[in-house]
Amino acid sequence: MRRLLAVLAAGVLAVSTWASAPAAAPTKGTTTVFSLVPSPGFPAYVHVHTNGRVYSGTYVDSGSTARSKVFEWTADGTLLRSWTVPGQVLGEDHGVQVANQTRDGELVLLETSTASVLTLDTRTGRFHRVARFPAGSVPNYATWGPRGALFVTDYAAGVIWRLPPDASEPRRWFTSPALSGAAEFGTTGIRYRPGRRDLLITQQTSSDGAALPTNGHLYRLPIGRDGRPGTLSTLWTSQPGDLPDGFGIGESGHVYVALAGLANQLVELTAKGTEVRRFGTALTGDNGSPVPFDTPCSATFLGRRVLVANQSAIGGDATHQAILEVYVGERGRAPYLPRNAHL
Repeated sequence: MRRLLAVLAAGVLAVSTWASAPAAAPTKGTTTVFSLVPSPGFPAYVHVHTNGRVYSGTYVDSGSTARSKVFEWTADGTLLRSWTVPGQVLGEDHGVQVANQTRDGELVLLETSTASVLTLDTRTGRFHRVARFPAGSVPNYATWGPRGALFVTDYAAGVIWRLPPDASEPRRWFTSPALSGAAEFGTTGIRYRPGRRDLLITQQTSSDGAALPTNGHLYRLPIGRDGRPGTLSTLWTSQPGDLPDGFGIGESGHVYVALAGLANQLVELTAKGTEVRRFGTALTGDNGSPVPFDTPCSATFLGRRVLVANQSAIGGDATHQAILEVYVGERGRAPYLPRNAHL
């Protein structure tokens, strides 16, 4: 009888231990669908807010006259609210990027048809136009930098713009032939690394002769103590047609770059630019989830996962226009958000 009781007790203990054991971590690269993006679709960047929510805008859909929208989700992918962007030129290519946020929580938006910086107060729903870029500019991504300035890439003009605090006119801060894209594929992601006092910048193609025009790059650009740009250097050169786009930085210093071109992949690089691995099958974008990578445009950390905006820019497949999440096994470095980050 004692033996039977001992066996039963051991069995109960084993079941209890099994039930309380933590779930195994997903395999690195495991991809799931965070959320589909409602009409008008075409997401290009995902912003994870300090309030714990997730935001994305709808980017350029050539030929559409629908106004762009900003969507809000919970951290588990539940769609909460949306806002319609006012003042767009609907007869031209138009779109909006939720590029960043201010210190007090307003969203920083980049609108393409008016080449403008806007803010959106999600508490009131109020939009405010802060600044306009010169005609022909296509503001793309933005990062806060030293002295509370906002640095903005330009997809068309080969320029890094600097918008000082409380200014209404962006200043041409850095220009280089290396930022001149071929066939209109220009400068994309940008992140400031305060510990290194530098900017990381992605370039989809280049026409400066340093590589094949169809090769993209991850650049490093130091910022001097005087606020002036240093010498641009190349950390990594992509394969032809990869079209590097938005990226996130892990705690390890590794950089995760969305490849919006032929590859349809997410690539992991070391801090020095050595390629570690690629997630997804080249060309097809197959990733094990119901939605393949289809013009993946950005990579934003949420916990140990990277959120990828899936634009389907060429095919325009609404069932592919989604936010995907890729398990990468490390947390990300929070984007730089200084106390004087306001517009």
